[in-house]
Amino acid sequence: MELAPVPVKWAPGRWTSLWPAGDPASRHTLILAHGAGAGASHPLLAGLRDQLVAAGAFCVTFNYPYTEEGRRRPDRTDRLLTCHRAVADWVRSEVSETPVLAGRSMGGRMGTYLAADGDPVRALVLYAYPLHPPRRPDRLRSEHLIRISVPMLFFRGSRDPFATPEVFDREVRPLRLARVEDLDGLDHSFRGRGHRADDVNRRLADMTVSWLETLGPDGFGKSARSGA
Repeated sequence: MELAPVPVKWAPGRWTSLWPAGDPASRHTLILAHGAGAGASHPLLAGLRDQLVAAGAFCVTFNYPYTEEGRRRPDRTDRLLTCHRAVADWVRSEVSETPVLAGRSMGGRMGTYLAADGDPVRALVLYAYPLHPPRRPDRLRSEHLIRISVPMLFFRGSRDPFATPEVFDREVRPLRLARVEDLDGLDHSFRGRGHRADDVNRRLADMTVSWLETLGPDGFGKSARSGA
């Protein structure tokens, strides 16, 4: 899918690129943020974007500052959030007042911070949420999740070292607004023996859009209110 980049100013003299894709008249507008190790053009993220568009969503990907500048080490959290919020503000002004914040790993985590701080969003979709660093279940990234007041959809691979079962089941699964999709045999990158990347991305996209169909424009529908 050939896309033209759109420059967005996120701080004085600082710009990053975003790529809108799909029909802006869609009922589902997603901002899809990349993970720590790869930018918006990485095949796994771009493939997921393309499948979301094929499933009927309007999808915006973007680069965090360090990726845009060709650096490998992620920026500080405050810098990531400033850029992420600027992209969300652009989407609100140009496409939808209440977009869905989606993201792979670190990008999804940044979206949860924005939602917890009260940014207007319809819902959160979290692909491989990094609940803790590998082999460090004591370093949790979950304290703020209880403050989120919109529905959350978590996709978790059964072999993900960033979300071990006992910690995930204790910290995430009981959240009132959380729905969890368990992906058997997949790791943090949603890779696994016998699972083709295209098939996994298509499955993720179809489940994402199907879930969004159950929500109203404010993020809440019958199933969300009833806890189904």
